[in-house]
Order: sequence, then structure tokens, then C-alpha cells
Amino acid sequence: MSEEKWTTVIKPKNKLLEVNIRELWDYKDLISLFIKRNITTQFKQTILGPLWFVVQPALTVIMYMIVFGGIAGIPTDGVPRPLFYLAGTCMWQYFADCLTKTSNTFVDNAGIFGKVYFPRLAVPLANVISNLLRFGIQLGLFLIVYAIYVLIGNHEAHFTWYALLFPVLVLMMAGLALGFGIIISSMTTKYRDLQVLFSFLVSLWMYATPIVYPLSQTKSMFWNGVQVHTLMCLNPVTPIIETFKYGFLGCGEFVGWRWLIYSFVFMTVLLALGIVVFNRVQKNFMDTV
Repeated sequence: MSEEKWTTVIKPKNKLLEVNIRELWDYKDLISLFIKRNITTQFKQTILGPLWFVVQPALTVIMYMIVFGGIAGIPTDGVPRPLFYLAGTCMWQYFADCLTKTSNTFVDNAGIFGKVYFPRLAVPLANVISNLLRFGIQLGLFLIVYAIYVLIGNHEAHFTWYALLFPVLVLMMAGLALGFGIIISSMTTKYRDLQVLFSFLVSLWMYATPIVYPLSQTKSMFWNGVQVHTLMCLNPVTPIIETFKYGFLGCGEFVGWRWLIYSFVFMTVLLALGIVVFNRVQKNFMDTV
């Protein structure tokens, strides 16, 4: 009798901190289908389609210019307000979109998870990758506005060599969103009301990040004897966005390598913790969802 050979072996995970990269690669076609699904559902039954990705940040920037620039009179380190707000908005929006969609991984895909086996991390990975399309469109809008200001002779904004860190900054943003998202998704399988609380916290988080105001303004501010600038940099998203602004706009000052390294280490630890929680919850989440 010929010996039987199995093409796929399904076995329980022995380690919580275990990510089978080869298995994820074997399911790359499925991940691409998830990416296509995410992009298609965003444009389905819409009038403007991808143009919404341009309209939304444009209207947001106009509102920021009226409220924070006009009424509140918050400075922008000498950079034209549209450029300053667009730089922060496009980076933050990518982080927030990845975070929100990843945090609903188990709840939104319970029907699929309960029918067929595939590596569960394929879904949050697809969310992070598919959001790159939206980020690319909004980044293109930022570069167009940037080019317009250069053509009209405004030289307040200028590139610095820190712009070369852009791919690393995007990777760190994606890693932070993935880490936070899979932890929240693991918690919301049992406690659904955490989704409402989490959406509220993300909105507050934006104001704790220098999106509509320059980080340089916080150096002279203190809270309980601690410099607000230091407290702001403890937010792992802050060094990333500030480095992006300094690289593409040349505004403010570089936060320093120690804060960038801090964000990178924070992201690494967070991803490891997220994988542990994710692997623990995925074993029996169908019983609670």
C-alpha cells in the first residue's frame, strides 16, 4: 500500500508567543482576497468612490484652519496652515483607521472564523495593508498642496533628510495600530461595550497627539512639575508624527533618536503582547462571540 501524505496538518499552538510566518505566507492569496474585499466594500454603492479619501481630509483641514488657526490662534511653527494640518491628519488617519478596523477583527469576522480554518492574523494584516490605499491618496493630496506652495514661492516648508525615514515611520504606525487593535479585539469578544469606550478614547487620543498644534509649544508648559513636552512624547505616536513633520516640512525640531527608539521598542513589546493575547483568545472566542 502506498504511504499517505498529508498536505496540511492542523494542530493546537503550544506557545502563546507563536507566529507561523510560513503559514501566513502560504495563505498570501487569502490575505490578498481580504485586502480586495476591504477596498471593494469601501467604494461599493458610493457616489464619489475614492474621492471621499480626498474630500474628508480637505474638509477636516478647513475646519482646523477655522477653529484652531483662526479662532484659537494656535501657531504652526511658521508653516502654512494647510500643509501643517494635512501632514498630521494623513498620518493620524492611517493609524486611526488601522486601529479601528483591527479592533473589530473577531466580532466582524465571527461568521468566517466559525466555518473554516486559516491563520486568524491574516485578517488584521489585511486591514493594515488595505488602508495603505487610503493613506497613499491622502499623502498624494499633501504632496500636491506642498508643490503648490513651492510654485508660488513659499519656502517656509522644506524637506530635510529625515524624510528618508518615511517607510520606517509608516511601518511603526502600522505596528502600533496592529498591536493595540488585536488587544482591543481580544477584549471586545466578551465585553461588547468596550467598542463604544474605545471609539471615544481614540477621539481623545488625537488631541493628546500634536496634530493641530506644534509640539514645540509644550516645552514651556508644566503639569504637576513635569514638562508637558515629555508627557506628550511618552505617547508612542507623537515621535512618529513629529519626525514626519520635521522631515517633510522642516518645522519645529527633531524630537531625538531616543524618542524614536522608544516608539520602536514600545511597538515591538506591544506586538508581542498583542500576539500572546490574540493566540489565547482565538482558542475559544467562538464560545463567547
